[in-house]
Amino acid sequence: MFRVLNIIHEDADLLVINKPAGLVCHPTKNGEMSSLIGRARLHLGNSAQPHLINRLDRETSGVVLIAKNSETAGELGKILESRAIEKEYLAIVHGHVAEEQGTIDAPLGKDETSIVAVKDCVRADGASSQTEFFVERRFSRDGRAGSPLPAARPDEIQGAHGVTRPTDDFSLLRIIPRTGRKHQIRIHLAHIGHAIVGDKLYGGDEDIYMALVQNRLTPEHRAALIFENHALHARSIKFLWREKPVEFSCEPEPWFKEFIATELQSAQRK
Repeated sequence: MFRVLNIIHEDADLLVINKPAGLVCHPTKNGEMSSLIGRARLHLGNSAQPHLINRLDRETSGVVLIAKNSETAGELGKILESRAIEKEYLAIVHGHVAEEQGTIDAPLGKDETSIVAVKDCVRADGASSQTEFFVERRFSRDGRAGSPLPAARPDEIQGAHGVTRPTDDFSLLRIIPRTGRKHQIRIHLAHIGHAIVGDKLYGGDEDIYMALVQNRLTPEHRAALIFENHALHARSIKFLWREKPVEFSCEPEPWFKEFIATELQSAQRK
């Protein structure tokens, strides 16, 4: 039987979901199953009025909080606004990040040079934004690991049809955003030269994003992206809830874990 929701926790006031990659949070015109909030309504019943507390981009998987009533939404909203919630993400990025850990402190605002209306960027007059990261693992793909990339030197090369093929080197990062700007993690990681694998908007070639929107992604585009969805997962949320510390967490999807596990096996064979 198809599961409407992957439920992490549920009580009288709160519903915590592991959102799959590729599902939007907000309602669409394509029926209740096409959005997370729509699926929440199906789960709770037609009379329910669920409230999204935190939101994830369509391609980001992981923990989402949903309040079952307006009172709970108000309580959680105040906690969120006071930055008393700590969120932790996992990301697979291109390249080997040199530092073991660090903080990216770079203001964000609208990218006025981009043809993509929703795109933001690092800019001096932007809103203050900080992202902390920790390197969990550095690894490289090779043919024996079942890599979807053809064998080549491990630096960026220009592929067919003008598509830049990503490097064969990757890093797994644990990320703690200290502010909550739109696309913050994705922009900050691209800013330091380590874009998230599969990121169509901030991966360095806007035409890939436009190709997605215009339904003209080529096999070369897909090979460059590696994944159908970008490799960013909201692993956990911690906060003080009604005088008790709580933590809700979930693991990444199989394709994310298998990519890393394959690399571990490859490293053991070398």
